[in-house]
Amino acid sequence: MEIFKQPPTAKGPAEWFTGDVWVDLIHSGPEGYRARLNIVRFAPCSRSNWHSHRLGQTIHVLEGIALLGNRDGTVIEAHPGDTIFTAPGEEHWHGAAPDRFMSHLVLMEGDGDDTPQTVWGERVNDAEYQATRTR
Repeated sequence: MEIFKQPPTAKGPAEWFTGDVWVDLIHSGPEGYRARLNIVRFAPCSRSNWHSHRLGQTIHVLEGIALLGNRDGTVIEAHPGDTIFTAPGEEHWHGAAPDRFMSHLVLMEGDGDDTPQTVWGERVNDAEYQATRTR
């Protein structure tokens, strides 16, 4: 059994996010470990760029209203307690609704090598962010 020390909160890089986003690494395990768990906090209107994950991503909403979009134009509105899975290679984005903060847990897996888990793309434009939501 081992207690892992949590590193300080990090500001989400401007090249990956629109608006103010903060990331807390909860767990990445010892060298070669495949899973990574983060808490990500989004200010109102903030969002990630388009991106995909080699082995998929699981998001669990903790507070606020999460918006998640994919390339077919679908934008899902998710609430605390909702869990969303994006398939390996599925391009998507996620962020906060315009009127409140949002935080979620993010679980990703890697192959335990140096290959990036996440492939980042372009910014989500306002039309994509403001598209009609489904629940």
